[in-house]
Amino acid sequence: MERLIANQDLRNETALNAAGVDVLTGLLTRTALQKQLNEFLAKSKHDPAGLSILYIGLDRFKSVNRNFGQYVGDLVLAQVAERLKTCCRDAAIVARTGGDEFAVCLYKNCDQNALAAEGQAILKAIRLPFVILGRHILLTCSIGAASAGSEPIGDVFSLLGFVDVALQQAKDRGGDNCQLASEKMLAGNRHQLDMVEALRGAIGTEQLFLKYQPLVDLQSGLICDVEALIRWTNTDNETVPPTYFIELAENSGLIIDIGNWAIRQACADLRNWSDQGNKPYRVALNISPAQFHDPSLAETIATALQESQIAPNLLCVEITEAVLVQDHPSALSTLNKLIALGVGLILDDFGTGFSSLSYLKRLPFLKVKIDRSFIKNIPDDNNDAAISKAIISMAHSLGIRVVAEGVETEAQCSFLSKNMCDEIQGYLFSDALAATEIDALLKEGRCLPAKLLRLQRPERTLLLVDDESNILGALKRLLRRGDFRILTASNGQAGLDILAEQPVDVIVSDQRMPGMTGVEFLGKAKQLYPDTVRIVLSGYTELHSVTDAVNEGAIYKFLTKPWDDEQLYGHIEEAFRRKEMADENRRLNLEVLSANQELATANHRLGEMLKQQQQQIVRDEVSLDIVREALQKIPLAVIGIDDDDTVVFANDAAQNLFEDIHSILGSDVNQLIPDLVHATPNSNRGMQCIAEIDGKFYEVVSRRMGRGSQSRGKLLTISTYKAIP
Repeated sequence: MERLIANQDLRNETALNAAGVDVLTGLLTRTALQKQLNEFLAKSKHDPAGLSILYIGLDRFKSVNRNFGQYVGDLVLAQVAERLKTCCRDAAIVARTGGDEFAVCLYKNCDQNALAAEGQAILKAIRLPFVILGRHILLTCSIGAASAGSEPIGDVFSLLGFVDVALQQAKDRGGDNCQLASEKMLAGNRHQLDMVEALRGAIGTEQLFLKYQPLVDLQSGLICDVEALIRWTNTDNETVPPTYFIELAENSGLIIDIGNWAIRQACADLRNWSDQGNKPYRVALNISPAQFHDPSLAETIATALQESQIAPNLLCVEITEAVLVQDHPSALSTLNKLIALGVGLILDDFGTGFSSLSYLKRLPFLKVKIDRSFIKNIPDDNNDAAISKAIISMAHSLGIRVVAEGVETEAQCSFLSKNMCDEIQGYLFSDALAATEIDALLKEGRCLPAKLLRLQRPERTLLLVDDESNILGALKRLLRRGDFRILTASNGQAGLDILAEQPVDVIVSDQRMPGMTGVEFLGKAKQLYPDTVRIVLSGYTELHSVTDAVNEGAIYKFLTKPWDDEQLYGHIEEAFRRKEMADENRRLNLEVLSANQELATANHRLGEMLKQQQQQIVRDEVSLDIVREALQKIPLAVIGIDDDDTVVFANDAAQNLFEDIHSILGSDVNQLIPDLVHATPNSNRGMQCIAEIDGKFYEVVSRRMGRGSQSRGKLLTISTYKAIP
C-alpha cells in the first residue's frame, strides 16, 4: 500500500512539473513564467507598456536550512508563496523562479512610485515572523523591479535580465530593500560584463604583466626581497586600476587563471634574473582567498618552480588574515602542502581583519606585513604608532620579521627604524618597476640613506625657529662653526612641517612669534618628537610661561635675550651631547633587541624543525607499530636478533615453534637454534641452514639488517623444510 501511495505521489509530482507548476508552493515555475510572458509580449507589441515585474530573493535563507533543516525551510517557502499571493492580489502571475527566489508579474503599467509601493508592501509582508512548528523565524528579502513601459524591452529574456540586475543591486546593498531597474543600471552591468570579457582575453597576452616593488632591510639599507604586483593595460592602452580588475576577477571566477599565470611569470622572471648573474632575491606573490581554495594551487606552484628550475625558498606567497579566519579545510590543506614544498609564507595586511593569532603561532610565517593604513599617519597619530609598535613586538616575540607597507616619508621610515621594524616597502625607496627595470635596480645596488638605518648614527641636525629673519641670520653665522647641519623655520607651523619631513636633534625657538608661541610650538614638538632636545630664547617678561614649560618637560633649557654668543654655543653643544648620549643608549638597546630578535627567529625555526622531527618520529613509530603488528600475524615464523645474538622480537608463529619456552625474548639464538652454526651463504646474500626444532626440520634463513636503513642485527625466517626428492 505504501508503495502504491509513493508511486501515486510520484505521478502527481511528474504531472505538476509537466504542467509548469512548482510542487512545493503550487506556483508557476520559471519556465512556465517565461512562456506566459513571451505570449503576452507577442500579443501586446502594439502596447508593450502593460507589464511590470518584481523579482524577490530571500536574504540569508541558507541559514534557515542549516539551523532548522530542509523540512522547515520548505514550510517557510510555502508560507512565502502564500504571503505573495495575498499581498499582490492584482498580480496576474506569481512564480517560484529558483530555490529561494520568486517573481510577481503585474499586467499593468506602473510608474516609479507605484512600483516602489508594490515593492515596499512585499518587504513589509516578508518581515513578519514565520511561525513554523512553534518557532518564530525572521526573514527579509531583496527586490528588483521594472516596468516594461519605462524602457524598450524586446523579449522576455531582456526583461528578466533587466530585473535580475536590479535584484543583484538590492542584494549588494545589504538586502531588505527594493531597487528599481534603470537603463543607467543596465548600462553599468553591461560595462562590467564587457570588462570581464576583456580581462579574460588579456590573460596570456602582453596586456597583463608583472611589476616588482622592492622590500628594503632597515639594518643594511639594501634590497632583500621583491613583491610581484599584477598590472593591466587594455587594448586602448589604458591602465586599469588593480583594485578594480582584481575585484572583477574574483567576482567573475577569473582570479585562479590570472593567479596561475602570475605564478608562472614570476618563476620565469626569477630564472631570467638568475641567468643575468644577479643575486637571487625572493619574490612574494599575492594569492587571493579564492585561489587558496583551489586544491591544485600547490601543484601549480611546484610545476612552475620545476619548469623554471627555481628553488622553492625563492618564492613566497602572501595571504591575508581572511584565509586564516575562514578556517576552510581546503585552504589549510593548501598551506600545509606549501610548507612541505618549501615555499615561504607571508601574512599580508596584518591588523585589518580578525587576526588569528593561533595560526600566527602555529604556522611558520617568515614575515608579517603591517597594513599601509597604520603607516600613513605615523609618527603623528599616536594610536597608529602604538598599533605599529605592538605588531612589531608581537611578531618579534614569535621570531617573525616585520615589513611596513606604504612607507612614503623619511619621518615614517625613521620611526619604524627606531622601533625595530625589519623592512619597509613603498614610494620612499621605489615604486613598482617592470622586470627589466628591477633587473637594473638590482645591479645598481641602491640602498637607503645611512641616517634612516636602524643602527647608524644620523647627521647632527639643529632647527632654528624665529619669525625675524635677522635673528635667524645672526644665529646661523654664530653656529656655522659647529659640526652640525642647520635648518631654519619662520614660525611654529613651519617648524612642525620640517620635523615631519626629517629627523632633528636640537631645536632652538624664539618665544614671541605670531600664531604660535615658542612654548606652544615646543610643547607640540615634545608630544610628537619626544627625542628632540628643546631650547627656548625668551625675554624676562615671559618668565612665568617658560617656567611652566620647563616644569612640564617641554623645554630642556631657556636662554634670555640678548644672548651671550659663547654661552649660547656652549648650551647647544651640551644639548647635542645630551642627545647623542640618549641616542647611544638607544642604539645599544637596539643592538640588544636586534640580537634578541635574531635569537627568537632562530629559536622559532629550531622549534619548527623539532616539531617536524617529532611529527616524523610519531609517523615512524606508527609505521613501526603497523609493521610489528603485521609481522605478528603472518603464518611465517620471524625472529629478530641484535648484534649480541639475543632475541629481541618473535612473532606469534615463532613463539608457537618453541612451546616449551614461555617467552623466547631475551634468549641466546645459538642456544635456541644450535644448527645456526652450520649456516652457509645463500643466493639472497644471507645465511641458510636446516635446523631440527622439536623433532621437525625447518629451513632457517638469516639476513643482516641495515641495508637502506639504520637498523642493526639480523632477521631470521623459519619455514617448514621441504626435502627435494
